[in-house]
Amino acid sequence: MRKRTFFLFPEGRLKALTMSYDDGTVDDRRLVDIFNRHGIKGTFHLNSSLLGKGNHVQLDEVAELYRGHEISCHGCLHAGLNQISREEIVRDMWEDRQALEKLAGYPVRGMSYANGRFNRESVETLRGLGFVYGRTTLSTAKFDIPDDFLTWHPTCHHSHDLPVKLESFKQQKYLLSLMYVWGHSFEFERRNNWELIEDFCAAASGDEKVWYATNIEIYDYLTAARRLEYSADCRIVKNPNAVPIWLGMNNDTVIKIAPGELKQLY
Repeated sequence: MRKRTFFLFPEGRLKALTMSYDDGTVDDRRLVDIFNRHGIKGTFHLNSSLLGKGNHVQLDEVAELYRGHEISCHGCLHAGLNQISREEIVRDMWEDRQALEKLAGYPVRGMSYANGRFNRESVETLRGLGFVYGRTTLSTAKFDIPDDFLTWHPTCHHSHDLPVKLESFKQQKYLLSLMYVWGHSFEFERRNNWELIEDFCAAASGDEKVWYATNIEIYDYLTAARRLEYSADCRIVKNPNAVPIWLGMNNDTVIKIAPGELKQLY
């Protein structure tokens, strides 16, 4: 009898939540504290040339402040990538990546588009520079897995009916679902509505059915899952990765494929 297998998130979960915040202003301190208290993971897209200036976080606090989350690029000078030359894109993003890697102490492979501006040339330039994902500002209101991570469209900005989106996310039962929220921490301060994100994190946290992950963790896991090697009849699978991958079968069985394992599925 033919059976159907499909990807699952780690530990056999069907759902994942990730948060994405831009610009690295001092308001990130309060936001990170909220995330940490509720076990929420975030990715923080920083402009390296602006750190330590104005209302941006200080250079010497970056590594500790964002520990347990992800540091990602947002362009050295916050330039719209569809408004500058290919050469300027290379210089701006490469300098940003190098500067942030020195602060973070690990490879920085992701970014978000400053002002949401990008085009085909900028996407391909980033791909050539080794970036593996780029978050847009084109919210979909959906929980889909991105087709191309370098044009990764989020579910919603945090101001767009966030409680309603969360309730819809919780109702997802049968499809691999990713809720991706983006914004700027300074918006909570300006609008005096920190309770919005506090309440969201409290309501979203502690769900055993949800994987709380950074942007790069989601990219790495799904990329590894797509590298699984199947026999022609899909009865045998090999995991060539250094991390375990989980599969579901016929909506009622969870299968863990260990690193390097060759497994008979049925």
